[in-house]
Amino acid sequence: MRKLLLISFSLLHIGFYSAAQTIGGSSVYNFLKLPNTPQLTGLGGINISNQTDDIGLVFNNPALLRATMHTQADFVFNAFYAGIKNYHFLVGFRNEAIKTNFAAGINYFNYGQVTETDMAGNNLGSFRPVDYVVQVSASRQYMERWHYGAALKFIQSNYGQYRSAGLAMDMGMTYQDTASLLQVSLVAKNMGTQLSSYSGTDKNDLPFDLQLGISKRLAKAPFQFSLTAHHLHQFDIRYQDTLFNNENGFEQNGKGGNFFLDKVFRHIVLAVQCYVTDKIELTVGYNHLRRQELNIGNTANGLNGFSLGVGALFRKIQVRYARSYYQRNLAYNQLGLNLKLNDYFGLGKWGNKIGW
Repeated sequence: MRKLLLISFSLLHIGFYSAAQTIGGSSVYNFLKLPNTPQLTGLGGINISNQTDDIGLVFNNPALLRATMHTQADFVFNAFYAGIKNYHFLVGFRNEAIKTNFAAGINYFNYGQVTETDMAGNNLGSFRPVDYVVQVSASRQYMERWHYGAALKFIQSNYGQYRSAGLAMDMGMTYQDTASLLQVSLVAKNMGTQLSSYSGTDKNDLPFDLQLGISKRLAKAPFQFSLTAHHLHQFDIRYQDTLFNNENGFEQNGKGGNFFLDKVFRHIVLAVQCYVTDKIELTVGYNHLRRQELNIGNTANGLNGFSLGVGALFRKIQVRYARSYYQRNLAYNQLGLNLKLNDYFGLGKWGNKIGW
């Protein structure tokens, strides 16, 4: 129990200590905040407590890595705007000898070919900007209901002659009550620093986030509900641009109940999953911060902030698709495949020989 209390205290201490860290576009490596897998996208883009056998969610909370995910692999293909491509891969392993679960993966962004010019507009050729993060995770179980884990990240960002590298860590813990179909998680994300900056001089903050999530599945109805609170280390996370707000019909800083509630709900992501059958699930998520930040003033904004997902879960493969709305009539799509490698390549027998 002392070990568990120490982990809990460490996570909370990290959150309060990091309260002064920058938010929004003021940090570097903001691609780390984008959802890497369709189920996460369908859940609203932020979720650390969902009860599922999808190893893709481990990339955002290492404490979700379980022994049942041994040799499970996640392959995701994302089509963003303007020809941007995103590829994600993650695979898990279980070492039974030391009672520890491991996972390793990469999240890679390719922004296509960009023309390079000088200050006078002369064409100097072209370059291909890329971002990626390589991540290694480990988790263990404590007693019957507790799991804890950590993830180490190496981050690389290349924009032509401007390059940067960083090192970060995630720490998480979960409480799972299988009898009540309840799971609660606490995660501190992106704790770290730049190893080298784009300019070669001053270093910037990473997009730190302290998150708390709860998921509850109903015993007598095919639904699971999730509530995730993010940026718990800083209350006011609005991005204020007075000139932009005036020109586009947005309200300025104010007082009153509605203003206070808006600041609170910017921390909240809501999601619900419906299990149509034991092989088909549907997901709907709502991210209030995304909607408020991307809304256009004095006009309708459609499904901005909402996301939808569907999963087909078979014995040897899971196929998931998600669609997320970022502005009116603008959305992007994700397709992901989950499969157990030992079902196809016999890795289970080979793994038993080395203690997996």
